[in-house]
Amino acid sequence: METVMLTKWIAPLLIGYGLDLWLGDPRWLPHPIVGFGRLIAWGARWLNHGGDRGRFWKGSLLTATLVTGVYFACAVGQAAAFRLHPWAGAGFAAGGVFFGLAHRTLITEGRAVFRALDENIEAGRSRLAWIVGRDTAQLDAQQVRTAVFETMAENLSDGVVAPLFYYALGGVPAMMAYKMANTLDSMIGHRNTRYEQFGKVAARLDDAANFIPARVTALLMVLVAGSARGLRFVFRYGNVHASPNAGYPEAALAGILDLRFGGPLIYDGERVEKPWIGENPRMIEHGEIARVVRVNHAVCAACIILIVFIRWPR
Repeated sequence: METVMLTKWIAPLLIGYGLDLWLGDPRWLPHPIVGFGRLIAWGARWLNHGGDRGRFWKGSLLTATLVTGVYFACAVGQAAAFRLHPWAGAGFAAGGVFFGLAHRTLITEGRAVFRALDENIEAGRSRLAWIVGRDTAQLDAQQVRTAVFETMAENLSDGVVAPLFYYALGGVPAMMAYKMANTLDSMIGHRNTRYEQFGKVAARLDDAANFIPARVTALLMVLVAGSARGLRFVFRYGNVHASPNAGYPEAALAGILDLRFGGPLIYDGERVEKPWIGENPRMIEHGEIARVVRVNHAVCAACIILIVFIRWPR
């Protein structure tokens, strides 16, 4: 029993976490999330047409098929690997953890925007466009830095805590099913004419899947930072965001740093009014990225420690 727990749960987690810290998401390595995106794009081209009612049911079918398909494919693959040898199964699972985590990549991209901004404002705007959906062409330096911190907070939940949460519940199959649900939301869960009905179930599924992880992320952020103000911000501002989940980690980080996030943004050429999170419009210093990186590292490490504690054989 101890060997099973170590090889099935703990060793893959630690190996995958170590690989993520070492490699991040190297561009030369084929990534399953890219494959997820191609499957979703193919399904959308094939199915996303007709009236609203037809689009809704076809989008629901695509979402259910891809999420359950990924779960069972990973479960069958992992079981086959463990039948070959316990450490073959552990290797399969470690690969899943490595591909399921986006910890180092999130930090690397955030730092890259700050470095680019040191060169000039255009370089900073251009690099920010790699990681956010908003229009960046008219942002000033303060808005660029704010956008980096907002996306690092939100994606600490989506890209780190939530995948680890589902790994703790159901191993790599559950972790990768979550990643498919999250990818579906990012590709088809949009409120526009083309995707409003087709991506409705994908968007609702992602909201439900992130409900607990987003709040756990916010709690861990304020705990590792030792910030009472961060906790107050979570309760005061966590639910003002249009998203039922994104506001919680953003509010935590705004409180930790005593910043103001949110406000009006431009998406696809249109002004979108977003509520303010926080009240202090102070300027962000270049060195503050280091503090945000420390918070992200500490939250990820805390999740790893918690899962090891929960899954350690007794």
